[in-house]
Amino acid sequence: MSSPELTLEAVSSVTQIAAADWDACAQGSGGYNPFVSHAFFLALEESKSACPRAGWGPRHLIARNGGNILGIVPCYLKSHSQGEYVFDHSWADAFMRAGGEYYPKLQASVPFTPATGPRLLIRSDADHDAIGAVLARGLIGLTEATSASSVHVTFAPENQWKLLAEQGFLQRTDTQFHWHNEGYATFDDFLSTLNSRHRKAIKRERREAVANGITIHHLTGSDLTGDAWDAFFEFYMETGSRKWGRPYLTRDFYARVGETMRDHIVLVMAKRNDRWIAGAINFIGSDTLFGRHWGAIEHHPFLHFEVCYYQAIEFAISRKLKWVEAGAQGEHKIARGYLPRITYSAHYLADPSLRRAVRDYLKHERNYVQEAARELTDAGPFRKACD
Repeated sequence: MSSPELTLEAVSSVTQIAAADWDACAQGSGGYNPFVSHAFFLALEESKSACPRAGWGPRHLIARNGGNILGIVPCYLKSHSQGEYVFDHSWADAFMRAGGEYYPKLQASVPFTPATGPRLLIRSDADHDAIGAVLARGLIGLTEATSASSVHVTFAPENQWKLLAEQGFLQRTDTQFHWHNEGYATFDDFLSTLNSRHRKAIKRERREAVANGITIHHLTGSDLTGDAWDAFFEFYMETGSRKWGRPYLTRDFYARVGETMRDHIVLVMAKRNDRWIAGAINFIGSDTLFGRHWGAIEHHPFLHFEVCYYQAIEFAISRKLKWVEAGAQGEHKIARGYLPRITYSAHYLADPSLRRAVRDYLKHERNYVQEAARELTDAGPFRKACD
């Protein structure tokens, strides 16, 4: 796999790429996204959260010009479709019923992380269109080299989604619910933009969430002690076991990001009777607060909304962050001020028959997603001009 100036190779561990080279590519699109940093992938792989035994075999694609790394695609060879949040189970079932082998497949993504960010990581001083096209073609070549059925680039930014389509990838969309900071100085400023019914409901939920002697704490930097991580991991395991059956991340993962990314993490923790009872982990980017996991060992009305949504909004306002991404799915977020936002993924399917069938399906799905997002936005909690 090569071009006149570039050579491509795939490596089986993020440790085979210098952190400085990786991060120079990761930040090439501008701004800091914690989930595409070398530290995040290193924590996933060295903690055995994303490793071949778990069905995530690293195949990170590198574009070099001589000895210089100009581009990287974080990529994994997978034996299942778990931990991705862009669901292709129906494609796999249909292909296997027709006698095909859907697995292994390639997944260009951040494991267990449904957050938008660059997937074609390209240095800022490189030709992004040219390098991006080479990387896209390299992913197709890697599909052939690994005998994979397909390659899936998920939660990509729209410009990379379009570039991948130019190289033969199929386009897919979905919806998440994000909060947008319109320059608010306080949480009350945000509330003032909502209609009366939703404004009153949020105030009531916030009061009731902490009615039982609960206090809320933001832990970041040196506040992220081993005791805090032990408590949070207990929440994650308890809630994750009920939601997913088997939580993906290990305690060692949290130890590693707590050490290497502590200034880019905020734990929102709830305490009652001098004991941690619930918490949510958030990662801090240049302009976005990314909410990830929540867990609790006590149930209190509306505490989930307070810890995950309202505290995230307050933190974003205090840090002047533009967005809060609160994870996948959840139309209940709309009433809390989180509105629909389109997410993008691109898919290359090697089998022509499967590719044709999926192409037709995705055309209809994109139209549905666009219309549904419009309707949900119109039904949002914000005051209309006539209110």
